[in-house]
Amino acid sequence: MGRLLNLVTPLHQQTKRDYLARMNDDKVACMLKAKEYGFDYWDGDRRYGYGGYKYIPGRWTPVAEKLIEIYGLTQGSSVLDIGCGKGFLLRELRELLPGIQLTGFDISTVALEEATLHATEAFYWPAENYYRFHDKSFDLVISLATLHNLRLFQLPTALAEIERVGKQAYVMLESYRNERELFNLQCWALTCESFFDEAEWSWLYERFGYTGDYEFIYFE
Repeated sequence: MGRLLNLVTPLHQQTKRDYLARMNDDKVACMLKAKEYGFDYWDGDRRYGYGGYKYIPGRWTPVAEKLIEIYGLTQGSSVLDIGCGKGFLLRELRELLPGIQLTGFDISTVALEEATLHATEAFYWPAENYYRFHDKSFDLVISLATLHNLRLFQLPTALAEIERVGKQAYVMLESYRNERELFNLQCWALTCESFFDEAEWSWLYERFGYTGDYEFIYFE
């Protein structure tokens, strides 16, 4: 595997969460609605997801700056974002490097309506399918908070494709280090299918041949 990074964790830790309230709020119905990845997930009530996922200027700038620094991105670089959502990180990358080539895909048509404004190309595609790109098509492939939404048998293809199409790679997902964080994650998560601790994820990365960088976010 590559390096364990700390890019998104500071941003993740800025949000306060009431874990028990979410668990007790008709959780199964909220999970089913969230997994539609429609309006309710992004901009509906907080019980279904983000509770209004709007662009906040500068919010993703520190992450974009670190990606540029760590991976040596320039005006001529190309980046693929797997599970790009509304493309706000891509927007910040473009603000810093106007000439960069940005491609993203997602399974949310609602999110893609926004993402198409910020990426060179944004389109519908499941992360677990084979990607249409040639080997090493991108200088960097990133995936933030997406792969944990896949089931175990879907992960080998997703990780292999990330490895195949990217010269460099960075994956961030939800995990846990102890029973408290597992409980909090199970309370909070609406779309997560793969609940693994950091040791299990590391084992899976090695098992499936993923050699890129990675990060875990925790629900403390």
